[in-house]
Amino acid sequence: MNHGVDVIGSREDPHASIRAARGLPLMLHSLSVLREQFEIVFAHRKIKKVVEVGVESGQVSSIYTELGADEVYCVDPFPSDELRAALAEHPRLHLVERASPEVLAELPVADLYVIDGDHNYAVVNAEVSWITANAPNAVVVFNDLLWPCARRDMYYQPSPLPESDRHESSDQGPTVFHDELTPAGLVGLGAFTWAVEAGGERNGVLTAVEDAVEAAGADDWYLEVVPAVFGFGILMRKTAPGADKIMAGLRPYTHSKLIATLEANRIALYSRVLQMQYEAVAHADDADRLAESINAQRYEIDRLRAELDRVTHEADELRRENDRLRDPVSAMPVPDLTSAARNLKRAAGHWVKQARQG
Repeated sequence: MNHGVDVIGSREDPHASIRAARGLPLMLHSLSVLREQFEIVFAHRKIKKVVEVGVESGQVSSIYTELGADEVYCVDPFPSDELRAALAEHPRLHLVERASPEVLAELPVADLYVIDGDHNYAVVNAEVSWITANAPNAVVVFNDLLWPCARRDMYYQPSPLPESDRHESSDQGPTVFHDELTPAGLVGLGAFTWAVEAGGERNGVLTAVEDAVEAAGADDWYLEVVPAVFGFGILMRKTAPGADKIMAGLRPYTHSKLIATLEANRIALYSRVLQMQYEAVAHADDADRLAESINAQRYEIDRLRAELDRVTHEADELRRENDRLRDPVSAMPVPDLTSAARNLKRAAGHWVKQARQG
């Protein structure tokens, strides 16, 4: 077998390959994992100047210099402090804080263009159109030529594009499980939005590249896609130096049904993870709302119990007051009407007797 220990492990270290996988992100998206494909490009074409549109962490940028490039122009209009620091450590990496495609005309013509910036038709079509017209012998590499960006625009927010260059968009995201966007899909969380509808004209990265190549004369160009990491694309004019050898070297990858199947399965699994995360958050939100409802009901029960205690206390007070008022009446003696009548009769007789004597 022609595989190293890092691929299959060894009898002494059977976990070597899987140990390496532990350090990888849940969803591979970086062009750095496609170093093998870049090695094929550099092996058959002298690459001295590179223009990289869309810079990750500087890790991919350094690969170009490791493979032989003298200068790499790293185009990122909004670099992070971490990216600035990473690029500053490499004298052959030059940070360009301008937006593409406008900046392309201001840079030296490159041997290799790596297009991984904005993922929408308007920007990518303008980038490729400029390159095919002004650097026709360059190698052009793309990321995201397959799902979900192939036929659906993505817009970083806030988008500088005029309304005429944008489709109706949503903060919901695509999923492999149905064609419509969903809050359980690949959402941007405020960083980017997606075109509501996929397909049609002037929509998506692959559509942008196809239209630019058609305008440049499609029969004169190679356009191939390695169906991995969201679609690693390569565009070359057929008469460009090394074009045939580069395309032949990439053919085992661009024509692999196995790689395409594994990529589709990888994306499906990641979509399922996103759906499960959304459902977990939804369940947590439901639990929070239930807890809030329970707390509100407990508060209401405590309030009603306090009200009941108050009313009970007032009723007891009223009952005691009623008893107090009733007791003096019941304690008074009952009048002796017979004795009173006798006494009255005796007094009246006495008054009559005195009256006669007088």
